[in-house]
Amino acid sequence: MNRNGASDFLNERNVLDLAVGVIIGGAITTVIRSVVDNLFNPLIGLLVSGQALQSLNFKIASATFTYGNFLNDILNFLITAFIVFMILKFIRKTFKTKPKEEKFDESLQTLKDIRDILHRQEQDILELRKSKN
Repeated sequence: MNRNGASDFLNERNVLDLAVGVIIGGAITTVIRSVVDNLFNPLIGLLVSGQALQSLNFKIASATFTYGNFLNDILNFLITAFIVFMILKFIRKTFKTKPKEEKFDESLQTLKDIRDILHRQEQDILELRKSKN
């Protein structure tokens, strides 16, 4: 790819929007992880066993399974997904875009006219047959 092609690619609006989205998504994820770790996990831990959610585990032989970390990650994911859903819902509601106007295609209109004429002729033929019987 030559230099002009690369700069054209980087100057496209979609690439810049994607970069901004990734940066904001990373920042939001950090905030959400902090909320989950510092607010939700202690509350859940109190309800479950009086200990922090991350410390929940069980052992089989010499292997330790820390299912508390897994539950923590699921909680982070669910809260992140919910917040992203709410943000997108707000953006779509706030910035409704007008539907794109259809481009007038003359050949398509001609085909529609032919269809309508054939339909009318078929109806006329059916009426003639009924009147002859």
